[in-house]
Amino acid sequence: MRSLPLPLALTARLSPVAVLAAAGWALSSGPLAAPQAAEHKPAGEKTETQSASAPSTSTVSKAYSAAPAPCESVAKKTIESLVPGAKTAGKEIPSTDAELRRTCSWNALKGYDYRWLDVSYEVLESDEAAQKAYKESTEKRSGGGDVPGLGDSAYSVVNLTTEDKQETREGVVVARASNALVTVTYNGSDFESKKAPDTDTINKGAIKAAKEAVAALESEKG
Repeated sequence: MRSLPLPLALTARLSPVAVLAAAGWALSSGPLAAPQAAEHKPAGEKTETQSASAPSTSTVSKAYSAAPAPCESVAKKTIESLVPGAKTAGKEIPSTDAELRRTCSWNALKGYDYRWLDVSYEVLESDEAAQKAYKESTEKRSGGGDVPGLGDSAYSVVNLTTEDKQETREGVVVARASNALVTVTYNGSDFESKKAPDTDTINKGAIKAAKEAVAALESEKG
């Protein structure tokens, strides 16, 4: 197999820990921001007027108090299908607060095909805070659509970027379950044809991983 030069963006993908550290990754707002061009997608403190019997936000029970282990959130067979050649154990990315924010990455180059998958959890202080974070995250990723039946609300978007004539297609799914957010990023390229996997393949792959990640979160409830 002949050696092929990788575009800068994808070379960075192959060294996730070093690149994320250099970029000052804090995981406070989820994985990488969405690429530029969007495609068609398939899819509290107590106040003076507050009743004395009403609970303040500091005493409201939270559905989730910690993020689950992200590298255990997606089934081995799913990793093998979405990221052929990747170590199914994944690589957890260092976090500023591993109890509340955790991310796992899988990536591999098999032949000429490159795939990358991220699963990220963020646990917030309340449902309201999670709703606000969800809204902010989806608004900056325009052009997508809702994913029914996933968490309390979910959204997916797929984008295509081209660098040095090499296409990369990336799908992002953001889901909210009570006071937690789950963000899944899935992308791919073919270095022989210079093309990217089709939109449906990337979108369905991202949603499949997101469903498993949300199910892993919900299994921690209670």
